[in-house]
Amino acid sequence: MSALLRDRKRAGSGRVGMAELFFDLVFVLAVTQLSHTLLEELTLDNLVRVAMVFLAVWWVWMYTAWSTNWLDPERLPVRICLFALSVVGLFLSMSIPHSFAERGVVFAAAYVTMQVGRALFVWWAVGREAPRLAQTFQRIAVWMTLSGVLWIAGGLADPNTRLAWWALALVIEALGPWALYWVPGLSRSSVADWNVDGGHMAERCGLFIIIALGESLLVTGATFAELTWDAPTSIAFFSAVLGSILMWWIYFDTGAQRGEHRLVHAGDPGRTARAAYTYVHIVIVAGIIVCAVADEIVLMHPDHGSNAALLAILGGPACYLIGAAWFKWLTNDRRTPPLSHMIGIVLIALLVWPTLAHVITPLVCGIATTLVFAVVACWETISLSTKQTQAQPDRP
Repeated sequence: MSALLRDRKRAGSGRVGMAELFFDLVFVLAVTQLSHTLLEELTLDNLVRVAMVFLAVWWVWMYTAWSTNWLDPERLPVRICLFALSVVGLFLSMSIPHSFAERGVVFAAAYVTMQVGRALFVWWAVGREAPRLAQTFQRIAVWMTLSGVLWIAGGLADPNTRLAWWALALVIEALGPWALYWVPGLSRSSVADWNVDGGHMAERCGLFIIIALGESLLVTGATFAELTWDAPTSIAFFSAVLGSILMWWIYFDTGAQRGEHRLVHAGDPGRTARAAYTYVHIVIVAGIIVCAVADEIVLMHPDHGSNAALLAILGGPACYLIGAAWFKWLTNDRRTPPLSHMIGIVLIALLVWPTLAHVITPLVCGIATTLVFAVVACWETISLSTKQTQAQPDRP
């Protein structure tokens, strides 16, 4: 078999392939299903269920991103693998709303098929070309098979006990990278073996952020199109759109580029990718999804809302800023998280009492969180611009 690995000596070898972008389309549906499922029942129990399903969706996507970081998506076997994962991923996405009801076994079977099947494929694909990498995916296949048993058991179990089965499975999978996929008889992997292409990994995660933001805009536009275009809904619409733009700005203006630079030049890129991209981006994407839910709440009910709805309006932006601050802290050699983001989190915290006391309406709360995003984005942009100006030598 000819090598299926990317030729990293070739210029542009880390470019994201079209087959990878096609695979990502499945997750547009997945993110939409997640936000709609959460919106339908704003309770703590449903939040836990949606969070669990979201983690499963994220692991499927992230493990695929890691795999194509090494494998060349332009090679026919890799492309076929991505298309097969896309088909199974459609069943995964379609079963999300009823994953804790009658379609639990469908969700579990699709998830396990993707996780175990991909690991086995990469193990076979890298073959003798990269024996240490092949052994890593051999270990991953063992871990995914172990957690897969729990996923299937949970899918077959009563919905009331499904949460426990799947929670245990997710704990095992979350511990895998930190335990370096230790397997008796196979020892453990090494972070040095995870020699990722920093540019490719950063771009892939940036594209998932775009997917989440795009879904937010789609939900906002579709909801607004069905409403009466009066003053409150129009203001809510423009506030939501501006909020999405500002979330893009906070992540992509400098954070994404600086993160990519850090990853590309890291002495141990695998360790940086594991922390800053595999784990921290979970918080960022979760924040965007909850923000999409909040935008729809404000559009539908600008004048009143339940405490759960109001917490979603505040929780989404807070989660996003926490994730963005954490990401920039890890990738920019900061001693502390960026001050602009911390101030933004404090400002959102100050909105909790007037919001839950119903002193301000959901519309006013939504506008306030958008203004917080504006403060953070402007503060960081001006601060970094000033630092760059001061760092430039004076011209004679």
